[in-house]
Amino acid sequence: MSSLPAPLDRLPFPVIGAPLFIISNPKLVIAQCIAGVVGSMPALNARPAEQLEAWLVEITEALAAYNRAHPQAPAAPFAINQIVHKSNDRLEHDMAMCVKYKVPIIITSLGAREEINAAAHSYGGVVLHDVINNKHAHKAIEKGADGLIAVAAGAGGHAGLKSPFALIQEIRQWFDGPLALSGSIASGSAVLAAQAMGADFAYIGSAFIATEEARATDAYKQAIVECNSDDIVYSNLFTGVHGNYLAPSIRAAGLDPLNLPESDPSKMNFGGAGAAKAWKEIWGCGQGIGSIDRVQSVADYVAQLKREYGFARERLGLRY
Repeated sequence: MSSLPAPLDRLPFPVIGAPLFIISNPKLVIAQCIAGVVGSMPALNARPAEQLEAWLVEITEALAAYNRAHPQAPAAPFAINQIVHKSNDRLEHDMAMCVKYKVPIIITSLGAREEINAAAHSYGGVVLHDVINNKHAHKAIEKGADGLIAVAAGAGGHAGLKSPFALIQEIRQWFDGPLALSGSIASGSAVLAAQAMGADFAYIGSAFIATEEARATDAYKQAIVECNSDDIVYSNLFTGVHGNYLAPSIRAAGLDPLNLPESDPSKMNFGGAGAAKAWKEIWGCGQGIGSIDRVQSVADYVAQLKREYGFARERLGLRY
């Protein structure tokens, strides 16, 4: 376990909710933070761009009001995800809004840029960069990121192929800063396992899709409940970068999940209308959904995680 900077040193529970393209919205983020985990959303979910400021006002005011009413048990901080890729023509605007509202945590993806890190540091923000291998981890820290999100095999959406054991141990050989683990984590026992491997936090995305607050269709939520790891397909067809998706949504689009063509990586699209259409129709999802058996509120799901985490510690002879 590393020495953590504020605000990561004050988390009520060691979980970061992953930003979910299209699905995450202020309602979900606020519910996650009040439940005691970091809530997050991609800046690109606010469409048009001007909506981002309204959403940041909504989140900051709601959490400030909650904290005034619960000074002994304040909400967890929130995070905004920035896609640091040349296809994102909103990056400068969206980052300016994050600086204006002093977003506590910035999560960067698909590229590491020193000026983005510097902008967050200008007001005391913390930057976590997601990586799929040790090489990218080194580059992110060299460019000024404060911490890393190790996106291992089985993670939803864009994901790598490295075993979490390999990825975590390679990063921990040289990096002792904040580290989150992503990949097939949906239960409290998996949260504890991530910590046992050397991560400070578990990074959970797909399980939050099946919550009442998530901005996903009922069919998408039900698919999370009904499917398991056998229903996850790894492909680069939809955005140019390999990721994990639910097979039923691929079949519904008229494609064969077992016989998908390769995409041209040079035509990557992460923020435009085409990308939004792909994610709306082709459902991103990780391999950990086998433990999700119902749609429930964020509060109930996080409470379940905490119970399972406590039971796992007890099984191992540990105590809070």
